[in-house]
Amino acid sequence: MSSAIGTFLLLGASGDLSGRLLLPALGQLLDAEPERRESMVIGSGAEDWSQDAWRERIRSSFAAGDVSEETTDAVLTRTRYERADVTAEADLKRLVAAGPPSPAVYFALPPAVAVAACTAMKALDLPDDTVLALEKPFGTDAASAASLNRLLADLVPENQIQRIDHFLGRATVLNLVGVRFANRLLEPLWNNTHIDSVDITYDEQLTLENRAGYYDRAGALTDMIQSHLLQVLALVAMEPPAAADAMELRDAKATVLRACHPWNGDPVAAGRRAIYSRGSIDGRAVPDYVAEPGVDPERHTETLAELVLGVDNWRWAGVPFRLRSGKALRSRRKEIVITFKPAPHLPRGLTGDLPPARLRLSMGPDQMALDLNVNGPDDPMELDRATLDANLSPGRLPAYGEVLAGLLDADPFLSVRGDTAEQCWRIVDPVLECWRRGAVPLDTYPAGSTGPDAWR
Repeated sequence: MSSAIGTFLLLGASGDLSGRLLLPALGQLLDAEPERRESMVIGSGAEDWSQDAWRERIRSSFAAGDVSEETTDAVLTRTRYERADVTAEADLKRLVAAGPPSPAVYFALPPAVAVAACTAMKALDLPDDTVLALEKPFGTDAASAASLNRLLADLVPENQIQRIDHFLGRATVLNLVGVRFANRLLEPLWNNTHIDSVDITYDEQLTLENRAGYYDRAGALTDMIQSHLLQVLALVAMEPPAAADAMELRDAKATVLRACHPWNGDPVAAGRRAIYSRGSIDGRAVPDYVAEPGVDPERHTETLAELVLGVDNWRWAGVPFRLRSGKALRSRRKEIVITFKPAPHLPRGLTGDLPPARLRLSMGPDQMALDLNVNGPDDPMELDRATLDANLSPGRLPAYGEVLAGLLDADPFLSVRGDTAEQCWRIVDPVLECWRRGAVPLDTYPAGSTGPDAWR
């Protein structure tokens, strides 16, 4: 761990994100790397919690993450809770000074509150090595993302800002870098001469799950495609970086995203959207999305989105990148599929279907599979399908554990750079505008189906 980080300051410590994801991941990280236990953990929130209540929150969160008693006890001896209004200058000054410098400040807050806290923080004299971590969404469009970036730049340098996208900590996403760049067999084929299409899919069986306050204002395109899946696209499509470090990787991703645009430059035709209606998933009854608590039917929020993008450069010209994500679907499908172009010629005498080769990278469980055409088991002149598969490393830590490690190391390798956040909005803004004015129909699909019938 970098000696600069002495305090992990968690703003919004009493919230769901902290209890369900951040604190368990922090405990798992400290289990894996006990030398980090010297950092002080300070939680802050608007609730008037006692120190015992805060310690119980840590204990229960760590227990949910199967964190060892040794780590739990070590953290409990070096933690405290501070009630504070994080939008007030005086309270923020007190929080930043509450532990040894320099702090890693995690804004586990609603976006508007995080912006207000950053605005108030402008009046503070932050320690030189302070690192700030913010959860998505990074703005609501390209203009607001640029405004947020200007605000953050007034606080600390860009390399001390970590825009957290836990997807970048997923083992499969990180494994993609190794699969691409450590195999001479693949990289020479990784272009429009040999690849026909790329599909990045994140279908879920989960429904709204009491998240209407956020999700009904965001929808599937903003919640998943604008953020997570565009980051995955950048890793799939980027040029080989000179080094696997923050500067090289983030430069390569930014270059790709600047070249992305709706397919054929048509934001109407490039996207599709749908909303789930009443159905069932694995025998569980699911109501209409618009009947879910907290949903405003007048928003016409999509729960399934598909966006086809082009990458306007030499390597990828003419190759469609199809990004899809949705809720309340029949099955979980979380994968990257690289479909190669068909063989240009089949020798006479060979028979059978000849589907194209496909490389599939599954995101949980972490697996790689290569579908190929081979000679059949009975008649060697009749082609059959075979799959070569391998289990990929699941990683030593969950996704949030990996991004927290980067935060405590002050290493932005797994974070989203400011210009990249703006580019992600620039790509989807024209599509969202078309959807807002009703230029693209809102299709429906029964919960528990694969999506609208017309999409098949």
